[in-house]
Parts: sequence; structure tokens; C-alpha cells
Amino acid sequence: MRAHVGGIPVTVLRVSYVGELGWEIYTSAEYGQKLWDVLYGAGRELGVAPAGRAAFNSLRLEKGYRAWGADMNTEHNPYEAGIGFAVRMGKKGDFIGREAVEAIDPDAVSRRLTCLTVDDGRSVLMGSEPVLLGGEPAGHVTSAAFAHTLGMPVAYAWLPSSAVPGTPVEIQYFDRRVRATVAAEPLLDPEMKRIRR
Repeated sequence: MRAHVGGIPVTVLRVSYVGELGWEIYTSAEYGQKLWDVLYGAGRELGVAPAGRAAFNSLRLEKGYRAWGADMNTEHNPYEAGIGFAVRMGKKGDFIGREAVEAIDPDAVSRRLTCLTVDDGRSVLMGSEPVLLGGEPAGHVTSAAFAHTLGMPVAYAWLPSSAVPGTPVEIQYFDRRVRATVAAEPLLDPEMKRIRR
């Protein structure tokens, strides 16, 4: 929807990549500083606080939202990546990739993008670390952050589909191993109540 905020032309979208009820507001670069000042000024009495990409990343991981290029790419199919719910094979007409998706058995994937919680509650990973299953290399971390809403470090990793919730793993973090556990997802608000308030 197109609108004006403080006289600034914007496009607002009712979407949430962080799992909370919200809006994304877009404008062209020349209005960026003015839009920031208007929004921050209006929110000060409500206790608004500036938050950047780290907060954004933390919130999306708590909610289990995937990031293209970090968590998944063209090497992964939607069922492995945990976004099979978005595949509409019953959709009328053709779409790019239909033939490739039809060839995939959603119940026979050998690897999955898997949610992990860090057992010690304090070791925050960076991403790209090797993940060991039964002491053997089995996958790698794609994204990681401290989940402030949950009060613990979380990560996503590509692992064999045999790594089900409750499975213990170790993550090689430089010269030490960090213990983690495969978790059911999403970690936050699995009933989607917060986004529908």
C-alpha cells in the first residue's frame, strides 16, 4: 500500500520476517534519514529502541524463518529446507521448476535444515561451523544468533534427516566443541498467535 508518513512517500507492507505483528516501510534513499527521524521521534514516548540486523536475525531464527543464500540456496529442495508448505503442486497451470519438484519424494529426503539449541546457554556461534553427529562430521551451521526472546543461543544447520528433535550434536567452534541439541521448530510461537494479534 502506498502512503505518506510525515509527508514522506512510502510503500508499506503488512509482512513479518521476525514473527511479530508488524509492517515493513520502504522509501527511496533520499528520504531515508528523514523517515528515520520521523519514526524514531514518534516512537520515543512509546519506548521505541533502535535495533539493527543482529536483532532482526535473532528474531527470524527464533521463529524459524529461513534466509535465502545463508540457510538455503539452489542446491536445496523445498522439503529439505523446511518450506515444503509453500509448494502448491495442485496449482493450475505451469510454473518454473514444476518438473523438478514433481520428481522429489517429500518423505524421502536425506538431509534437512535443522534447528539447534546450544546446551550451555551462552556459546554464540558465527555460522559455517562443522556439526558432528556421533563424533563424525555430518553437516554445517548456516545461521546462528543469541535468541533474546528465548534467552539462549540458537542455530540452523544442514544435517542428515535422522537427526530428529532431541538428538545431541557437537559443533566445532575453533579449538573446542560446543554441545547442542536438535530442537522442534519453530522455537517461538508455534501456534502463530503473536503474528495474528
